[in-house]
Amino acid sequence: MKIWIFPLLFCCISASAQQVDSIMSHYANNYGVEKIYVHFDKTAYVPGDTIWFKCYLIKDLLPAANAKTLYMDWSDINGRLIYRTTSPIVEGTTYGQYAIPDSLKGNALHVKAYTKWMLNFDSSVIYNKSIHILSAKRSQITTKIIPSITFFPEGGNIITGVNNKIAFKANDQYGNPIPIKGIVQSELGFKDSLKVLHDGMGYFFITPKPGEGFTAKWRDDKGIMHSTPLPVATNAGVALQVGNEKLRSFLVLSNAENDSLHIIGTMFNEPVFKIYRRIKNGKITGLIPTDNLPSGILTITVFNQQWQPLAERITFVNNGDYLFEPGFDVQHWGLNKRAKNEIEISVPDSLVANLSISVTDAAIENDSSDNIISHLLLSSELKGKVYNPAFYFRNNEDSAGAFLDLVMLTNGWRRYNWGNLLNGKYPDIKYPADTTYKALSGKIYGASPTQLRNAGAIILIISQGKGNTQFTTVPVDGAGAFIDPNLIIFDTAKIYYQLPKVKDKDITVQFQQNTLPALPYQIKALPAFDNGDTSGLARHFQLSMDARNELNLYKGKVLQTVTIEKKTKTPIQIMDEKYTSGFFSGGDSYQFDMVNDPFAKSAYSIFNFLQGKIAGLQVLTTTNPPSLDWRGGAPLIYLDEIQSSVDMVADIPVSDIAYIKVMRPPFMGGAGGSSGAIAIYTRKGSDKQVEKGKGLSSNTIIGYSPIKQFYSPDYETFDPEFDKTDLRTTLLWKPEVMTRPGNSKVVLKFFNNDVAHSFRVIIEGMTTDGRLAHIERIME
Repeated sequence: MKIWIFPLLFCCISASAQQVDSIMSHYANNYGVEKIYVHFDKTAYVPGDTIWFKCYLIKDLLPAANAKTLYMDWSDINGRLIYRTTSPIVEGTTYGQYAIPDSLKGNALHVKAYTKWMLNFDSSVIYNKSIHILSAKRSQITTKIIPSITFFPEGGNIITGVNNKIAFKANDQYGNPIPIKGIVQSELGFKDSLKVLHDGMGYFFITPKPGEGFTAKWRDDKGIMHSTPLPVATNAGVALQVGNEKLRSFLVLSNAENDSLHIIGTMFNEPVFKIYRRIKNGKITGLIPTDNLPSGILTITVFNQQWQPLAERITFVNNGDYLFEPGFDVQHWGLNKRAKNEIEISVPDSLVANLSISVTDAAIENDSSDNIISHLLLSSELKGKVYNPAFYFRNNEDSAGAFLDLVMLTNGWRRYNWGNLLNGKYPDIKYPADTTYKALSGKIYGASPTQLRNAGAIILIISQGKGNTQFTTVPVDGAGAFIDPNLIIFDTAKIYYQLPKVKDKDITVQFQQNTLPALPYQIKALPAFDNGDTSGLARHFQLSMDARNELNLYKGKVLQTVTIEKKTKTPIQIMDEKYTSGFFSGGDSYQFDMVNDPFAKSAYSIFNFLQGKIAGLQVLTTTNPPSLDWRGGAPLIYLDEIQSSVDMVADIPVSDIAYIKVMRPPFMGGAGGSSGAIAIYTRKGSDKQVEKGKGLSSNTIIGYSPIKQFYSPDYETFDPEFDKTDLRTTLLWKPEVMTRPGNSKVVLKFFNNDVAHSFRVIIEGMTTDGRLAHIERIME
């Protein structure tokens, strides 16, 4: 794992400076904030579509390995919460899907993604996105645009008697830039032009005299004249100016002589330099080497001798160390109707990477204004909207760096409340972090302390339909609480419970008490979407409507058929439905029916049976217990979907096993599933089936949101469903592509639909050492 060492570029330690070090260290260790980016399979959808997503979480510079549960709230354009998905986070990633209701109204669906821990901080840290929803009634922009201009003195304040750099940003009420023309003037005769340099942003310099006020006179793109006063200058304080060159220059200007100042630079809640200098000739100058710093936002804060903050400025360090670029090669082209395509994705062999890949019809719309790099390094670090953030990472030209510095000047906000921190006041933690998965847990009510001490254990019967019933016995502590960390529930389950040692009809059990309640949900009014790609939007909507009409027509034909033959399920499908649930059901796996396999009983152990049957899985049975290796790691072992170990299951007689399912890496059902999982199921005879806990008390709980498999037809096989016209706009969605040393290449297969002539491939991901990737390719 790559660990950054933050060098102290200048150091002058005093007792107060040590106190600040201690404060920053405590803050970094206890109040670090996670950041989230969501990769969607495409940009826009229609009601009834399924949204496929992959979430990436980082904390400071690395994947958020300790985060366990992700919440995603989906709401309509009025801010009404429609649905919440919850997903288990494994090594900083998770994925899933959301089915848009057919009844959804409006041109947008809003989603916010967060962990419990993120709720303790400013709301700007929560991931927010408005997703375009297409409809037959194309939205017309009828909302009145309200232009405004905001001024940002570099460092925070305008100081009299010194040269101040003033940045400005002109935008509408939705944060979109607007073109303006105008001047800045004062009653003492000062005049300068307002020159927009990029996306509504620019800057100018003023040297105010005591009592001198400044006003901007400007016209918007409609020609309407506006008048906006600048912030009032103060007579005391300092002005801070920071250059944009590789070797950052800084200039502190003050109208006070002989004062000494502390200057501290921080990145990711860690100090990276400290300076203590005296003001000479009204200024302090210096250089900040940035070559050895990680890429990201550097915050520079100026304090007086009493450690009161006087000025603050953020600047972006871009050393390119955050990047890795997966290789992309087309091994088999297929642009014709239903033709096969094969693409190879490769990653440098020294990296462990987790990728998500989408392939869509290139003729539909695409919004490339944001991606995993621009969001995690820039947008998620700032308060307020950053317009077209991906622009600043498309090249290394000096102009891109200069424009990015305008973003720093016009989006600066105080990350720390220094007054509170220096007085020992830290953020109020109302929502403890989810340090464990959403396992089966609960608490007993109505029992006396003596009954709880003697309760011993609670018997639980978990029923999820389709003959899927599990039993478990869980110890109860003296407070009546219990938890089975190895039993994670997906979807809805009915729990029957019994306390054999406690006979009291008034006793009740409440399950999953740490479930996050519904939160107040407010969003600003959403603007009509307009990304300029009207032809792509029109094609997408038409294809979606044609697909829906085709499906309705097909359903009508089926209903008119006199005899409908039910498709016979294979024995292996029956076994999978009977024994598996949640993450264990369906999916890409090797499956073994031990009941109907005549050769299974000849194997003297489970692992002896598996030898040679699974590509890449190395099974060594000469050791005790047997050792397993798959893609550089040991797969997880589950017995009846409860995590176990090799030595615990090695001696189970094969004759007692009904079904074995080997899930390819990565397995999302448990921590450490990057090398897959082996699920072993013991036989359930019909004489052992329980009548859903008849006579027992019960409760219904909701676990993690179920994860479905993306449908991608294989036209090299036969299926009566292939008679339907294929109008899919997303041709491939793979949210769980993993590479590691020795297994750094992955080949993916997909088939064209009936109408596409070119494809858009988007690959995003991150490595275990925190590097990020975003590439976009057109296959045509």
